[in-house]
Amino acid sequence: MTTENKAYAAAGVDVEAGYRAVELMKSHIARTLVNSPVSTIGGFGGMFELDTTGIERPVLVSGTDGVGTKIKIAMLMNRHDTIGIDCVAMCVNDIICCGAKPLFFLDYIACGKNYPEKIATIVSGIAEGCVQADCALVGGETAEHPGLMPPDDYDLAGFSVGVVDKCKILDTASVRSGDVIIGLASSGLHSNGFSLVRKVLLTDENALAEPFGGSTIGEVLLTPTRIYVKPVLALLGAVQVKSICHITGGGFQENIPRSLPSHLGAKIDTSAIDTPPIFGLIEQRGGVSKSDMYNTFNMGVGMTVVVSPREVDDAIASLKASGVEAGVIGEVVENVGVELF
Repeated sequence: MTTENKAYAAAGVDVEAGYRAVELMKSHIARTLVNSPVSTIGGFGGMFELDTTGIERPVLVSGTDGVGTKIKIAMLMNRHDTIGIDCVAMCVNDIICCGAKPLFFLDYIACGKNYPEKIATIVSGIAEGCVQADCALVGGETAEHPGLMPPDDYDLAGFSVGVVDKCKILDTASVRSGDVIIGLASSGLHSNGFSLVRKVLLTDENALAEPFGGSTIGEVLLTPTRIYVKPVLALLGAVQVKSICHITGGGFQENIPRSLPSHLGAKIDTSAIDTPPIFGLIEQRGGVSKSDMYNTFNMGVGMTVVVSPREVDDAIASLKASGVEAGVIGEVVENVGVELF
């Protein structure tokens, strides 16, 4: 019996392309399943066998997110192999903030037309992100939406689940005034603020090809979001981390308070932050104020951790041993909110 569906194809949905896309992505997915006993791709549900060895009271932690309008940059450059890393990063970097280890990931790709090779390339990036986060890609969905989206357009979202022992869940209860805030270097813009980025930098059709820092503006903008899972898990084993913050949309002002008790705030020394040049370009060309920059972007700090003063040196040493540049960028203070100086 043939699987061809002429009526559906006439409506703009290519079922055969969907089958081919699945076949093309299987090799990428297999990279993430080396140490994970799961079902094969193609079933109705992704399975994952939870190993609770050494965990007394396992708590599942979930996170979901998309990549936002950064996808427009990928479409304009016709480069789709890194955007999946961003999608994984946005989910697993959230999960790690409460001390959980990501276990598995699922993706959702909506497209105007299913081009199998293009979809497989997107999934290759998702798989790479899962490898970096040491989690399994157990399933996903590709939905063809003719008439709703232009043929070359797509959107990408993801969902991840992690686990943490209940006694090891990070919260803000132990944070005290005088504790130190350590900033973990970002890889660049990550996946936030791209509506502003596009308004400021994409002023003409050749803007993405403009040389910048030994590369092009387009290539710099597509730099994937750093995945902090392995370095942070190593850090949790090395020192007593009090709280963790993922600097995403809303920048410093919105995110850092989420990692602090409601009666405390943060004082951030901006001179201690090594800010990549792309942020300066956005600030200059867009006439964006310093406060707006820090309220929108990560400014070179993708994640912060709070530790006691006596743990600072060991924490920084652990992060650097994991390949992440880190340094003291501020402290916890009595005044509520985030003060930049």
